[in-house]
Amino acid sequence: MAITRLVHVFMPAAIVMAFVYAPAAEVLGETSRLLYFHVPLAWVSVMAFAVSGIASVAFLAGSKGRFPAAETTFHNSATLGTFSALLATATGSVWAKLMWGSYWNWDPRETSIVILLLIYFAYFSLRSALAGKASRGRLSAAYLVIAMTVMPFFVFVIPRVFRSLHPDPVINPGMKILLEPEMKLALIVSAAAFSLLYFHLLRITNRVSKIQAAMEDLSDE
Repeated sequence: MAITRLVHVFMPAAIVMAFVYAPAAEVLGETSRLLYFHVPLAWVSVMAFAVSGIASVAFLAGSKGRFPAAETTFHNSATLGTFSALLATATGSVWAKLMWGSYWNWDPRETSIVILLLIYFAYFSLRSALAGKASRGRLSAAYLVIAMTVMPFFVFVIPRVFRSLHPDPVINPGMKILLEPEMKLALIVSAAAFSLLYFHLLRITNRVSKIQAAMEDLSDE
């Protein structure tokens, strides 16, 4: 319940700070307010993919893979991560239209996120194809471990190897957040709000999955 209360506090605060408290950037103008949603969504997707990979490792490390809670966690976290990545892509596309005149430019960052999304779409196809098979959990977990391993390459490496239309990252190679103090605070609050929302949704989806599993067990009896 503590996470729920924190979400109720941080999310409204993040929205107010994004549109009222933080000033618009000098060059980007009002479009810079997308920053407070685009960046946290991208951060949550990376965090969710990492959690799904870690839960997959825990599942595979268990005796005979009998960790249904870990399986539920890695699947639901991968789902939330994919949804967050889609929203991050959508908000980035809106920003691209406003700044570059086109929703899609096949910029290195745009290309890398498409490849990453295809990797996780393939996971859902794999899991669906394995429905009802005893190997479903272990093969799904193994795939997510591999996906977690290559994910940093598409998120952090490719966008910095090739020239990009995308603005300099909020955290540059010097590991400094180059924003006005008000903008920096708004971004931190927004990132915290979306992170809390992710853990809240993960807990809810895990509970729903547990209830569904219990109902399936009852129907089989």
